[in-house]
Amino acid sequence: MDAEEGSPAEQPLAEWYAERARRRRAPGTRDAITLTPGPRRAAHLFQDVPRLVVEWDGHAWQPVAVAENYAEAYPLIVRPGSDAAPGPVFPQADTPVPLLRKGTGRHRKPDR
Repeated sequence: MDAEEGSPAEQPLAEWYAERARRRRAPGTRDAITLTPGPRRAAHLFQDVPRLVVEWDGHAWQPVAVAENYAEAYPLIVRPGSDAAPGPVFPQADTPVPLLRKGTGRHRKPDR
């Protein structure tokens, strides 16, 4: 919220509701959850584990399908005609530029 708009109490209800609706996840959004024990984390590192494809119906996640790995789940998540442009399943495999380049960013250790 900008400083010009004032406090949330001063914001008109119609504007508040429009902002809330804009932030909410759209029904029909899909995701793939790894079917491994433990908390959900680092799914991008474990691409060969089974996935549960789920879809948001506006109130809860509903199961859609089970896939053997990420490569099988990807076409179920990104459907034809959606806003997201489908890219390669494993973009690192065909990237012509190395993903980690030499540099002097503040997160890098100085060479000694």
